[in-house]
Amino acid sequence: MAAFDPWDPDFLADPYPAYAELRARGRVQYFEPTNQWLVPHHADVSALLRDRRLGRTYQHRFTHEDFGRTAPPPEHEPFHTLNDHGMLDLEPPDHTRIRRLVSKAFTPRTVERLRPYVAKLAGELVDGLVEAGGGDLLKDVAEPLPVAVIAEMLGIPEADRAPLRPWSADICGMYELNPSEETAARAVRASVEFSEYLLQLIAERRAEPGDDLISGLIEAHDEGDRLTEQEMISTAVLLLNAGHEATVNATVNGWYALFRNPAQLAALRADHSLVPTAIEELMRYDTPLQLFERWVLDEVEIDGTTIARGAEIAMLFGSANHDPAVFRDPGHLDLTRGDNPHISFSAGIHYCIGAPLARIELAASMTALLDRAPTLSLAAEPERKPNFVIRGLEGLRVAL
Repeated sequence: MAAFDPWDPDFLADPYPAYAELRARGRVQYFEPTNQWLVPHHADVSALLRDRRLGRTYQHRFTHEDFGRTAPPPEHEPFHTLNDHGMLDLEPPDHTRIRRLVSKAFTPRTVERLRPYVAKLAGELVDGLVEAGGGDLLKDVAEPLPVAVIAEMLGIPEADRAPLRPWSADICGMYELNPSEETAARAVRASVEFSEYLLQLIAERRAEPGDDLISGLIEAHDEGDRLTEQEMISTAVLLLNAGHEATVNATVNGWYALFRNPAQLAALRADHSLVPTAIEELMRYDTPLQLFERWVLDEVEIDGTTIARGAEIAMLFGSANHDPAVFRDPGHLDLTRGDNPHISFSAGIHYCIGAPLARIELAASMTALLDRAPTLSLAAEPERKPNFVIRGLEGLRVAL
């Protein structure tokens, strides 16, 4: 399986030809370097995301020893304590309880109320980029917009927001395949610092509640739904990380794709009504989250291959989003693509709770750039981040 090499810069630059080779080889293949079963086809990924024989965790049913796995090293404990109490890595009933509380902040009506704030902020950020005659689209627009929005929802004061993105980047490094000890040490340090900050913020909100999500979680009146302090901290970190990582990377991956497809960019500039389908197509075309892992809690069979309890399945979102069985001419960027069942927001009980907000943010920044920077162009070839799971760029230099 030479073509699939998630540590090879050539693969990271363009993994999609390797995915085509994987799909041609079959519906499931064992990948020894990560001890995972790779699933590259859209139909299988979509079905497995909804299959309750798989789980994001196994610790609600098994010990590490029972499951044939080794417990994480003690020095990594702060990261795992933080990560394992967030709803993305929990299964029912804990997942159901936490998601029910958090979902109150992401109802269609609540999210829709944010639209004017998001549009205003996107406009201000793009105005700054225009006044400067260009800059780094990542640092000047793509990052500050979703970070500010989710921080505003959580109730994190503006003066405290500078470390949020670095903390998030360090924590998310642990989601890559076979992270190094250096990566783990950074994630542990960020987990400790972020948790200590939130512990202090929660104490302040207990004393003086505000109109924000953290105050709302504290005040949850239904005793059965109340969150522990650790669950509140983990939920806040998850919402911040998930609430901006995908949006940041979708923005820069998307604009880089547009610059490389000038005919599509010209069509979008000529007809801004294409923005909604353009967002869906760009998320499909260069998927921000390339891989999503699940543990096998009860034996499953895929195309005659039995995968035993205790194994790990890696569902390849980027490959599924380029499956020709579902998408006509998947390697072609088509901003008018109407039938677009991409799985960039996952599916099943772990479907991205912030997907409606992410779409509003992506539409706001794209619309502002089309309106206020109609001559935007690529100023320099970007450097790809050396990551596989979370796919993005180190920056995106643009000119006017």
